[in-house]
Amino acid sequence: MKTLITYVAIFSMAICTTSCNLLTAAGMSSQGQPTKKVQGDLSSSTLNSAVNVDHSAFDKLLKKHVNNKGFVDYKGFSNDQAQLEAYLKMLSELDPSDAWSVQELLAYYINLYNAATVQLILENYPTKSIQDIDKAFIKAFVKIGDSELSLGGIENGVLRKMNEPRIHFAINCAAYSCPKLMNEAYTSAKINEQLEAATVEFINSDKNDITKTNPKLSKIFDFYTSDFKVDGKKDLIGFVNQYSKTKIDTSTEYTFKDYDWSLNEQRD
Repeated sequence: MKTLITYVAIFSMAICTTSCNLLTAAGMSSQGQPTKKVQGDLSSSTLNSAVNVDHSAFDKLLKKHVNNKGFVDYKGFSNDQAQLEAYLKMLSELDPSDAWSVQELLAYYINLYNAATVQLILENYPTKSIQDIDKAFIKAFVKIGDSELSLGGIENGVLRKMNEPRIHFAINCAAYSCPKLMNEAYTSAKINEQLEAATVEFINSDKNDITKTNPKLSKIFDFYTSDFKVDGKKDLIGFVNQYSKTKIDTSTEYTFKDYDWSLNEQRD
C-alpha cells in the first residue's frame, strides 16, 4: 500500500509538472511583463507615461510593404529585414513597466507581436503557412530585456489580460483569416481610434458572413469567446452588434467559419 501511495504521489507530481510546462509552452506565460488593465473606455493619449515609444521605423516599413487590404509583400520586406531587426532590437532593449500608460503598453505589445510575426515569416520564407513553421506560436523567441516570450505569450499572457478585446483585431498572425495587418504602426496617440477602426473593418469584412438570422462568424470569435463582453458580461452577439452594419437577432443561433491559415501574402 505504501508503495502504491508513493507511486500515485509521484505520478500526480509528474502530471502537475507536465501541465505547468504545457501551460508555459502554450504561450500562457507573461514572463513577468506588466498587464495593466484598461479601466472604463480607452482614450488615446501620450500623457501619464514614463515612456513614449517611437514606432516610426515600423510605421515606415508597414506603409512600404503592406497594402490597403492588409496583404504583405514579404519578398520586398526581406530587402528591409535589417531595419525590421533594428526596430525589434530597440523594442527588446526597453523595459515595459506599470509606469508606462496603458496606451503605451497596448501599442508596444501589439507592434511587437506584429513585427515579430513578420520577422518569423521572413526567417522561414518562402512558406505557404505560418502553421508550417515548427512551434510558431509557442516557441519563446521574442526578446524583451532578459526575457524571451512566444507569440502566444504576448497574446495570451499579456494582451488578453489588459481588458481590451479589440486587440484581437489588431494583432496579425500572418494568415488569410486573420484580421488584416494595418499599414501603420499603433501608437498611444491614436490607439483607441486605431483599435476601433480595426474592429469595425474586421467585423464587416468577408471574414464574417453576418445576417440577421443565420450569421457565420470568424473562428476568432470561437477561439476567444470569453473575451467579448458587454457591460462586463460575456455577450458575443452583443459585442458584434456594436460594430456590425447588419444586426444579428440576439435569439438566433450562429456558427463559425473555417479558418484559412494560408499566408497573407500579396499576389501578383
